[in-house]
Amino acid sequence: MFVLGIDPGLSITGYALVTAASLSLQAVAAGVIRTDRDLPMSVRLAELFSDLEVLIAEHQPDEVAIERVFVNRNLQTAEAVGRASGVVLLAAARAGLDVHEYTPSAVKKAIVGVGTAPKKQLQEIVARRLGLQEAPSPADAADALAVAMCHIQSAPLQRAIREAQS
Repeated sequence: MFVLGIDPGLSITGYALVTAASLSLQAVAAGVIRTDRDLPMSVRLAELFSDLEVLIAEHQPDEVAIERVFVNRNLQTAEAVGRASGVVLLAAARAGLDVHEYTPSAVKKAIVGVGTAPKKQLQEIVARRLGLQEAPSPADAADALAVAMCHIQSAPLQRAIREAQS
């Protein structure tokens, strides 16, 4: 399984590509896509879409896992993340990829074992499980790695449940 993990954001979108072979996970790539805050919203969303299309075409993941938008106290931030998430969903759909969404607490629970784990602890465990020398940086890339890892762990059970229901 080869998964593109996404931590959506308008200014910074974290991405990570993780492959699973047998019981081991390997980070293939991780980084961020940035958009210029001074540009109009429509231009920023178009740039994000274009960069995601290139990323998907270059790496050809099997599936996409995205951190689900959650309620945020800052309405502007929540709106911007929602728009960026929509662009991610569109890019994945245009590439014919299945998308799986996970809340931040579900990702933390899958990776750390506790849904309220601090970001620093999540980053350290991601690094350890992927055999990285240090915690991934920036935090958006680390979060994207965690989302991809969460999906890789969760996918077999999700498939088994769907098969049992049909």
